[in-house]
Amino acid sequence: MMTKLTVKDLFALKGKRQLTEIYVRNAKEAAACEAAGIDMIITSERSDTRSIREAAPNTFLTIGQAYGDYNSAPDAVGSAFRALRNGADAVYCGSSLGFVKAIADEGIPVVGHVGFVPYKSTWFGGFKAVGKTAAEALKVYEATLAYQEAGAIAVEMEIVPHKIAAEISKRVDLIVIGMGSGTGCDAQYLFSTDVLGDNEGHVPRHAKVYRDFKTEYARLHQESIAAFREFRQDVTSGAYPQAGHLIGVKDDEYEKFITALDKPT
Repeated sequence: MMTKLTVKDLFALKGKRQLTEIYVRNAKEAAACEAAGIDMIITSERSDTRSIREAAPNTFLTIGQAYGDYNSAPDAVGSAFRALRNGADAVYCGSSLGFVKAIADEGIPVVGHVGFVPYKSTWFGGFKAVGKTAAEALKVYEATLAYQEAGAIAVEMEIVPHKIAAEISKRVDLIVIGMGSGTGCDAQYLFSTDVLGDNEGHVPRHAKVYRDFKTEYARLHQESIAAFREFRQDVTSGAYPQAGHLIGVKDDEYEKFITALDKPT
């Protein structure tokens, strides 16, 4: 049985070995991650977080706040405490630094986001890498430092040039969780949908697909249709239910029942 990492462990491992993190959608994926020895998992607070925690009790779990759901720092802190009650080891907060600091001030491990941030893509000119110019790279570094000063334990660093990400990671104390940002980060992070190959949308360049679940799910869908059709046909023809599907009753008990039904009231 694996031992769940603590925040202290994460800091101790910085620069020692690459950590792994997977975004999971449900308890089954969480359980599979734990069985596979994945160090950290992350999910949305909109998921069934309690079942995910129960499925992977020994894996470091970050619960992500839904961006835009909280209009004040106190609201974000309240969400963070709820996440802890549901088993979180850390909370992801994509809101402003004031929100992050308020959470950190309560002693709650909090994770920020630098580089490309999908829900703020309009500021970057769409979905593309961030930090390919010196000016952009400095902004990523400054943002990372700002999260560190606000009390964050880590940042997700998304699609930043690997040399830039490696240099920033060396110069900060917090954990840099890389998504498409190279091996110089402290952790490698992917979504389960990409790893398993069931992504119905765009698969990003940095993602590596390890299985073809999309094809398997399509096959299972057709098998489901066939099974349901056969059931309907069996009911129509009388082939279902058969004797083995029925519950019997002793003849004498049945006769007593009929007699009781026919007895005048």
